[in-house]
Amino acid sequence: MTEIEKDKYKAVWLSHSSIGDYLKCPRLYFLRNVYKNPLSRRKFTIMNPPLALGQVVHEVIESLSFLPTNERFQYPLHKNFEVSWQKVGGEKGGFRNHEQESEYKDRGLKMLKNLEENPGPILMKALKLKSEDGLPYYWFPEEENIILCGKIDWIEYLDASNSIHIIDFKTGRNEEDDASLQLPIYLLLAKNLQKREVSKASYWYLEKPNGMTEVELPEIEDSVEKVRKIASRIKLVRQLNHFVCESNGCRYCIPFEKVAHGGGKLVGLSDYGQEIYIEK
Repeated sequence: MTEIEKDKYKAVWLSHSSIGDYLKCPRLYFLRNVYKNPLSRRKFTIMNPPLALGQVVHEVIESLSFLPTNERFQYPLHKNFEVSWQKVGGEKGGFRNHEQESEYKDRGLKMLKNLEENPGPILMKALKLKSEDGLPYYWFPEEENIILCGKIDWIEYLDASNSIHIIDFKTGRNEEDDASLQLPIYLLLAKNLQKREVSKASYWYLEKPNGMTEVELPEIEDSVEKVRKIASRIKLVRQLNHFVCESNGCRYCIPFEKVAHGGGKLVGLSDYGQEIYIEK
């Protein structure tokens, strides 16, 4: 593919999140990743309490990666949490009432307390993947005009082996499914956007006091094949404009259909310019 043909604005962008949308429901994928509000020309998402919680906790932890290792816990995390929570407080986070908001807020504070008491890799050197406009990506595969993108929560640098440890923070209560493509996608991003070997990977369940669980690294070839297979399916569906819910309306796509037809309340814009709605 020539440089002229490599137009990132015409490429199919895929991430763990968008692939997950497609696997849940092709119609959900369309509404979250293709459809734009005809008036504003913006994509949209729906905010709810679990998403609000995850957004704030991840934001607070990510901010630590920009600090020198000896400064990461000089400032209490709960203070940063309070500042970030203002973005999702009340109806902006989809909370039904003050009691529900307090419940989720307390969960977030507990997660950060667990992290402060058991910081582990957070006290070690951290790396960032090279990125453009804040989003790491690479052509996958280049000849098919597909781009794989995504942000890895934390990359610990292992000095002894000059390798890296991929860490994904979990704010939900369910453990990641073994069939999830998250780790294969993160492995491919890390492999293609930096030079060091990936020697470890872990999920860190923040609600547990010692919640970091190391997981087996998938094989690179298997990861490429799995992601390539679903990427090709999504590209074909986009070419055919055939985004059909197999159930003619399921629990994943119905809320987004309602918002697309005026059934939601606009409460703000995301950092990426998406309209953020809550269900009425």
